[in-house]
Amino acid sequence: MPNPVAAEPATPPATEGVPSPRRRRRRALAPYLFSAPAMLLYLLFTVIPIGYALVTSFFAQRRVGGGPLGTRSTVFVWFDNYAGVLDDPRLIGGLGRLALYGIIAVPFTLGLALLFALLLDTPGVKLRRFGRTAIFLPYAVPGVVAALMWGFMYLAGTSPFSHVTRSLGWGDIPFLEPGGIYPSLANISIWGGTGFNMLIIYTALRGIPPQLIEAARLDGAGEVQIALRIKVPMVGPALILTSIFGLLGALQLYGEPLMLKPLTNTISTTWAPLMAIYQDAFVLDNLHDAAAASIVLAVGTALVSTAVLATVRIAMKRRLR
Repeated sequence: MPNPVAAEPATPPATEGVPSPRRRRRRALAPYLFSAPAMLLYLLFTVIPIGYALVTSFFAQRRVGGGPLGTRSTVFVWFDNYAGVLDDPRLIGGLGRLALYGIIAVPFTLGLALLFALLLDTPGVKLRRFGRTAIFLPYAVPGVVAALMWGFMYLAGTSPFSHVTRSLGWGDIPFLEPGGIYPSLANISIWGGTGFNMLIIYTALRGIPPQLIEAARLDGAGEVQIALRIKVPMVGPALILTSIFGLLGALQLYGEPLMLKPLTNTISTTWAPLMAIYQDAFVLDNLHDAAAASIVLAVGTALVSTAVLATVRIAMKRRLR
């Protein structure tokens, strides 16, 4: 009998393993479907309000018709609201107060965050997990609660610090007086923001290759030299990020002075730009000027942040050269 010829294995079709057009469409649409809820919320609570504020800022309420029978009507005024905002002494004074506040709050917050991150990254540190949690914990306290808590510790009648100074015959500490209001407000921000910035910098420190640090130790470098010459330069992007966060937080100051306002006469209803915007919008019912001031503050914040970021990048490029 003739030997049977072995059957060759069937060649798989060329389309096997290739997803169908329907499956390819599903894969292409999946990222958009997953991100749709976030994009919808962003559209509803960010894009649309910004657009509404921008449109509102070009209108104003004007009296149409003379005499007691005149009525108020909304008219298009071009850039008159912006000219009024830029000439408003409340905004100029508020920006000056924000500058003084930021000079204290931002450097101290970033400096303490960097110091704590370097200490926690030092070999042999005990209770590292407890230290991270203890430093980060104030960030979990809501800003309003933190401001009220510190406000009662600032009041002369309830302040434990003033109680100690009175016992020593030094009198009360002027936390809420004109000379002490800026450090008092900055202290609330420093207390609440140091832990968050520390965590960002500490995470960047943990990403430094350990071989690089070990090589520096073999060359005889101490921990201080390693921190200043290796760790700090290599966490430059994290420092830039935290600097931008600190700057944005300073320009958006609102909750802390609002909570301390009932406790002192030093803080007025227009002490910060956002407080003045709130007064115009919800107390004086002047939404058009408030919208213009909001746009001016937002554009100014973006410009300042961009300028700081560009300056830091130029400085880092020159240093690398």
